[in-house]
Amino acid sequence: MIQPVRQAYNEAFSQEQYRALLDTIEHDWPGLLDFRVAETPVFVPKNLTHKLFAACDDIIDVITRDDFRALTEQAIPANQRVPNQPPNDHTQFLAIDFAVCLDERDGTLPGELAPQLIELQGFPSLYGFQPYIAGKFREHYSIPDRLSYLFNVADNAEYVERLRRLIVGECNPEEVILLEIYPERQKTRIDFALTEQNIGVAPVCLTKIKKVGRQLFYEKDGRLIQIKRIYNRLIFDDLQNFPDLKTEFHLTDDVDVEWVGHPNWFFRISKYALPLLKSPFVPASYFLSDLDEYPKDLDNYVLKPLFSFAGSGVKLHITQDDLDAIPTDQRNGYLLQRKVIYEPVIQSPDGLVKCEIRMLFIWPMEDEKPTLITNLSRLSRGEMIGVNFNKNKDWVGGSVCFFEH
Repeated sequence: MIQPVRQAYNEAFSQEQYRALLDTIEHDWPGLLDFRVAETPVFVPKNLTHKLFAACDDIIDVITRDDFRALTEQAIPANQRVPNQPPNDHTQFLAIDFAVCLDERDGTLPGELAPQLIELQGFPSLYGFQPYIAGKFREHYSIPDRLSYLFNVADNAEYVERLRRLIVGECNPEEVILLEIYPERQKTRIDFALTEQNIGVAPVCLTKIKKVGRQLFYEKDGRLIQIKRIYNRLIFDDLQNFPDLKTEFHLTDDVDVEWVGHPNWFFRISKYALPLLKSPFVPASYFLSDLDEYPKDLDNYVLKPLFSFAGSGVKLHITQDDLDAIPTDQRNGYLLQRKVIYEPVIQSPDGLVKCEIRMLFIWPMEDEKPTLITNLSRLSRGEMIGVNFNKNKDWVGGSVCFFEH
């Protein structure tokens, strides 16, 4: 999107360079990269950068309201509510996903770009992997020094230290775990490995945790270590894939542990919060149960289940019959959201590619509001962003943005 930078990158690009990039990752982390890395970063111009900042501010103004927790109390399914959420806590991680679109507001120039909110989550993302992949792009390609993938930190060392303080706190890193279900099988396992390398916190499977009274333990090098803090990367949806799973510890147990990213925030800051947001950068969203009549232009809306992950269950093309078929007692589990029209803006060797930008924040407990720290981007040629819509395509997949500040 920064035309001179894009042109220079594409002119210098070769499949050999791209293969060398992937080979370097495989050398560093054999067998751990289990998702497609796109052939290019995204180069974000100053004008769009400032609009992204403004869009994030609009959303954070709502999340930091005194009544936000009360307004989202019903977001948490009764059978998935985790106890011991401190009365004045907040999420410690925030990810806000935007589509890059044409700016259709009055007074903008033709072809000018703007972000439109897709989703948000009070849950960690690839905080370990993103600085790593940004560094690899810089190693293999010429990217201007004036562009940065970081915010509010001077360099990668400060970034890692901020993350370490947030996740480890005053504990010994051995007393902190990254919680997942079968982490060695997860597509994001390279991020777990980088997190362990950077801050000393190891991934531990839910099945490996031992429970003694209200205390939790895991075994390492023949030693039983008490778990004081949990950096939670486990999503309840994933547990539904293992209906016969037997564990000593369940997330909903009342245990003596401190959550870094309390699981309840996964539900509070989610699609459930979208109807609360009012901004030129947020498409209109409604709970289906709140609508006495449907929008007349239903073809401009999508239907999203509130309690799903990674785009599952989203219906892009809906009719009145589709909505009428949803039983009354289930309608509060669905969101009707105005469609966002991605503008293909990334020039590839054979056409334009769509782009989504995820702004990644940390929010230490003592801070009044979240701090933007890095980003993630995803490129797509399909109808939606995601693996299922981009099979057998190139210049798609996960990447990182370099911003003009």
